[in-house]
Amino acid sequence: MPTRIRLQRHGKKNQPFYHIVVADGRVPRDGKFIEKLGTYNPLTNPATIELNVDRATYWIGTGAQPSDTVRRILSYKGVLLKHHLQVGVQKGAISQEQADVKFNEWLKAKETKIANAKSESDTKLRNVKKDRLEAEKKHNETVAAAVAAKRKAAAEAEAAAKAEAEAAAAAEEAPAAEEAPAAE
Repeated sequence: MPTRIRLQRHGKKNQPFYHIVVADGRVPRDGKFIEKLGTYNPLTNPATIELNVDRATYWIGTGAQPSDTVRRILSYKGVLLKHHLQVGVQKGAISQEQADVKFNEWLKAKETKIANAKSESDTKLRNVKKDRLEAEKKHNETVAAAVAAKRKAAAEAEAAAKAEAEAAAAAEEAPAAEEAPAAE
């Protein structure tokens, strides 16, 4: 029975969510499996991976072949490194304590790298939002200035039209007043 470590798709259309499972290589993708090792959500940034590292190392050690994507996930989480160190322990090249120290150092460095990448991403996103807000404020100011100028011009035109109308009304009243005394 050739065992495979592969992804089993779950989730809705366009919202994939995967279970990392050990299954017989002959069963369908979403069919019966031997053991569930963890989950993988590619929609988050960075992708969320929950994995039982010890069980994954066990299955790699027994000869289970990971799919290409699962191989990258296992490498990312350090399963392949842990398996490599365990092979060294079995051959007598290093002791179990040395292997544990190397794995823990690698794990701490990896977590630091991930945290830095996430903080950089958050900072970059914050800066993009800040720049967009500043551009929007600047645009709103120019629009407000244009509206104010338009209103001022309309008010001046209305005042000029009102003054013209008053002048015309005064001009009409003046000849009527002059004509009246002449008629007496």
